[in-house]
Amino acid sequence: MKEKTAMITIAGRPNVGKSTLTNALVGEKIAIVSHKPQTTRNRICAILNRNDTQLIFIDTPGFHRPRTKLGDYMVNIVKESVSDVDAIILMVEPIANVGPQEEELIERIKESGAPCILVINKIDTVEKEALLPVIAAYSEKMDFDAVIPMSAKWHDGLNELLKQCESYAMPGPNLFPEDMVTDMPEKQVMAEIIREKLLWNLEREIPHGTAVEITKFSERDDGIIDIDATIYCEKQSHKGIIIGKQGAMLKKISSDARKDCERFMGTKVYLQTWVRVKENWRDSDFLISNFGYSQDN
Repeated sequence: MKEKTAMITIAGRPNVGKSTLTNALVGEKIAIVSHKPQTTRNRICAILNRNDTQLIFIDTPGFHRPRTKLGDYMVNIVKESVSDVDAIILMVEPIANVGPQEEELIERIKESGAPCILVINKIDTVEKEALLPVIAAYSEKMDFDAVIPMSAKWHDGLNELLKQCESYAMPGPNLFPEDMVTDMPEKQVMAEIIREKLLWNLEREIPHGTAVEITKFSERDDGIIDIDATIYCEKQSHKGIIIGKQGAMLKKISSDARKDCERFMGTKVYLQTWVRVKENWRDSDFLISNFGYSQDN
């Protein structure tokens, strides 16, 4: 059988379920998820091999109006990711109104000339009749290749989406080895897992001002992996909240993260974490790049 490949970008506003969909499509936890918007900061590449076809899904940050240099970086990632791909999935919520973020994304998609699938996510939260005006509102704006209502959380509509994605695959060699599920370095995956636990355990704006740097990643002779991680936050008061009373919050974040790190690596992990303050790092080009958010990644 001849090999086929398709590269497909998943785009949409923050918190619409792009990372949940990415993980569901490849059947592995590649992208971190949380109930907070702007969870994804980098372009995340997830790889699925089905028979003779390799599907490469690009999960992107939520398309939003940036307020920091980090926000500018995230929006630029989205803009770049909708060009030079075989297809685009525009993911929206079941609301019969095309918002300004979606309007701008649709214009970008039209400029790219790539075929586009409209995925209406979170259908488990509305009645079926409510989907018709949503489809009508979006169909007025663009001629979509397909419209697929789905629930990424419950995998409802997933097979239909995968079949549609396979139709864009073109003959050519696979871009990644068969056993690869992401092109992210293991260190980056570990940092993202820790950041996910910050998002789940901390309230309000604090987790949005955090970054994680892996300062040590080594494997012992017996297979145990040692990881040292530094969590950066923007204020001294935030540092106290992250550490918690008698270190309880940091201990919980580290424990939750270690379990997921072990699951991903398939071996025992020894994780040590520290917290440091770097004021206004989200507006520092140097620190943004230093924490792994650079256009070259």
